[in-house]
Amino acid sequence: MEKLSLLSLIEDAAANESSFSHYCLQLQATEMELDEDLLLQKMQESLLVMRSAIDYGLTGVRSTGGLAGGDGLRLQTRHAAANNGLILGPLAAKAASYALAANEANAAMGRICAAPTAGSSGVLPAVLFSIAEERGLKQNDLALALVSAGVIGMVIASRASLSGAEGGCQAECGSAAAMAAGAAVELVGGTPHQVGHAVAFALKNLLGLVCDPVAGLVEVPCVKRNAGAAMIALLSADMALSGIESVIPVDEVMDAMAAVGRSMPAALRETGQGGLAATPTGLQCAERIFGARNHLSE
Repeated sequence: MEKLSLLSLIEDAAANESSFSHYCLQLQATEMELDEDLLLQKMQESLLVMRSAIDYGLTGVRSTGGLAGGDGLRLQTRHAAANNGLILGPLAAKAASYALAANEANAAMGRICAAPTAGSSGVLPAVLFSIAEERGLKQNDLALALVSAGVIGMVIASRASLSGAEGGCQAECGSAAAMAAGAAVELVGGTPHQVGHAVAFALKNLLGLVCDPVAGLVEVPCVKRNAGAAMIALLSADMALSGIESVIPVDEVMDAMAAVGRSMPAALRETGQGGLAATPTGLQCAERIFGARNHLSE
């Protein structure tokens, strides 16, 4: 795949005095030979799937492996209680519960929108919908932000990877956080350059994150990492909107991510052989799940 440059896209958008999302909409509509309204309609369809995944997860559904489920509902319920004693504010708490819920829907074999992957499918929906609900934004605003998130993901894929098997969880939850951070800046009217800084911050904060699924299932620690990545996305957006800038340009951050991914041992790239998967409890979980299945198949 040809290497793309997010910095070049940002500079073009700024030079045209366009928001990053409108610039991305025009770019993608031209490249895909689609009418802009039709492209936004496709984004609306993806948003419906994302919203449904959140709602399904908030029913308290359990994962197929039995290692995850109900935590999105648990967090939402606790925050809704008076004098809950918790720390996060309403928007962040909503984003965290949504991220947990959407990825719990994935772990329960529900229908999700890979954003950019199934294992990181809770991050972007959580950020988009929590901001939209707190700010009273419209679906068209979300659709535009989703276009920009897609372009950010496309650039990351061209310079690094979106695959946990290739680059660790930095490529999955890291990329999702970067896409969400950039989209969040767009949702609240940030500049194209602020989008780039937010993307850089999110990637930098998750650089080197390994992919170590317990029992090889996309349940532990994947679900809770979605919530953490959503928090990093929100903070990254706020830092960029405050005028904080990344010393390392965003394209170089992506290149560093690619280099880090290549240097990771195979045990830390989705094989379920290292990290948390190799802990005594992780191994016991694998034995309990697959030992029981093997017994049933005999």
